[in-house]
Order: sequence, then C-alpha cells, then structure tokens
Amino acid sequence: MLRWIALILLVILIGLQLKLWTGSGGMHEVQALRTAVQKQGGENDRLVQRNQALAADVSDLKHGEQAVEARARAELGLIKPGETFYQVVEQPAGAASAPAPGNGGGH
Repeated sequence: MLRWIALILLVILIGLQLKLWTGSGGMHEVQALRTAVQKQGGENDRLVQRNQALAADVSDLKHGEQAVEARARAELGLIKPGETFYQVVEQPAGAASAPAPGNGGGH
C-alpha cells in the first residue's frame, strides 16, 4: 500500500514539474516576460530623458528671449537690422579636382 502512495506522489510530482517547466505560465514564459519588462524599462528611461530635455526646451522658449532668437536664427534665418548676412558656399568635391577650362591645354 505504501508503494502505491509513493508511486502516485511521484507521478504527481513529475506532472507538476512538467507543468512548471513547459506549461502555460511556466519558467520559460516567466523568463521571457522578465526580459520584456527589462527591455521596456530601458525604453522608458530613454523616453523620460527625452521628455526632460523637451521640457527644458519648452521652459527656455517660454521664459528666455535668447532661446527664441537662437532658434529663429537657426531655423528661420533671422537677421536683425544692422547685421550683415554672409553665406559661404562650399565647392562640390568633384569640382575641386577637375582642371579649370583654359588652363593646362595651351598649344
């Protein structure tokens, strides 16, 4: 009789172990969820930093004329009265190596 009870308990233990390791909500799924939570936590931290930077930009734009002026200069090309605008145009990389017309072929 004692052997039957031990055998039944052993079968139940094996069944519970199988469910623990392979079943729904088992160890594999728990590890996958832990990994997903850790990944989401990193994403949340990145977004919190981004939101703090944007909040600082908004605060600067609301309370400071210098930030508004700097953004207007960079994005809209603001030029104040009395200032002189200079535009520097870079030569394309291919144009610098090509010989100028009229130079180098004189007969």
